[in-house]
Amino acid sequence: MNLNQVTLPVKDMASAAAFYRRLGFLQIVDTPHYARFECADGGASFSLSLEEANFCNGAVIYFECEDLDQRVDTLREKGVEFAQLPEDMRWLWREAVLYDPSGNKVKLYWAGENRLCPPWRVALSD
Repeated sequence: MNLNQVTLPVKDMASAAAFYRRLGFLQIVDTPHYARFECADGGASFSLSLEEANFCNGAVIYFECEDLDQRVDTLREKGVEFAQLPEDMRWLWREAVLYDPSGNKVKLYWAGENRLCPPWRVALSD
């Protein structure tokens, strides 16, 4: 199996879609209640779904970028605000944290080989 997409709830489709386009994603579906974006590398996509009821999304969406520090600098120059600038984490990833206009937590990161093969990797299956 392969992961197709993750759908995030949003309160305001126009501001959320503009936010993700500003991050550099290509919007490939645009409706008042649903938007979908294509990631430039790897063929993955993600989408936004308009939610009228209050929600609290505890999920975190991660976007991998090898040029993390440079990308964060470029985004900051465009006015994107970060809750955490790039930082080396104890799990051997470098991460920056920001929130979309609906409060969804977004992490931009680079992990290199540690993304799928950290020193503590196991291989369990049925």
